[in-house]
Amino acid sequence: MMSTIGGAIWRQPMMIIAAKECKDSLRNRWVAVIFGLFFLLAFSVTFAGSAVSGTLAFPSLVSVIASLSTIAVAIIPLAAILLCYDAFVGEEESGTMLLLLSYPLTKMDIFLGKLLAHSGIMLAAIVSSFTLSATILLCFGQGYQWQQTLWVFGQFIASSGLLALTFILLSYVVSLRATEKAKAVGTLLSLWFALVLIYDLLLLALLVADLGHRVQWLVQLLMALNPTDIYRAINQLATHAPMGSLPLLSQFQGGALWLYGLMLLWVALLAWLTLRTFMRKAI
Repeated sequence: MMSTIGGAIWRQPMMIIAAKECKDSLRNRWVAVIFGLFFLLAFSVTFAGSAVSGTLAFPSLVSVIASLSTIAVAIIPLAAILLCYDAFVGEEESGTMLLLLSYPLTKMDIFLGKLLAHSGIMLAAIVSSFTLSATILLCFGQGYQWQQTLWVFGQFIASSGLLALTFILLSYVVSLRATEKAKAVGTLLSLWFALVLIYDLLLLALLVADLGHRVQWLVQLLMALNPTDIYRAINQLATHAPMGSLPLLSQFQGGALWLYGLMLLWVALLAWLTLRTFMRKAI
């Protein structure tokens, strides 16, 4: 009975599309690259995070999360972009999208199947690598409290998953609007550079300019409009680390819950925009 139900689920159009996307990613070596990047990140920070101080020892939990989030905020969006930039424009260039739509498949099936595959790949890489990092700290480190470590890493994994999902959906929007794969990847890399690197430099310039109390609220609003800043704030709040300019985000009623709400709002808006663009697109 269970095998019959399982077989029926895997024969659903959405699951067929998801399986196709996973096979394509395996064939293109993107899965191996992404898993390799995340495991390298987790191992290097866990084992060598204290090397800057001249010693090789397990760093404090605050230092581990601060180092992981500082690097992950750049690596996670980049991995999502490289995995998904050709999700739709690549299908159109090869003629596969037209072939898919000639079958009894809806655009909703295609969208959900792609999203399930790509988010599943990213989440599997995030959970496996960062869970291993937490396990190493708890098994071989000293002074780490189980409850605190699991809570902090749980928030880190959850926020990392939301950040990955945000950039997967952003990649879908650009892929649907682009006419060539080269244009899609170029646009997405420009957005990555702007959101991850340039955006914070501009906010810092506003803060340093000291234009009065009102500029702090402007910076607070601008930070809330960038998912990478929200991601940083969530993880710094989880460890009670010094936040620099990020306390502006933590002053809102609800703290971390409010920040998670903002991330979910980003995901919902980008999902809606992706579906709207896909449904209106003539193929």
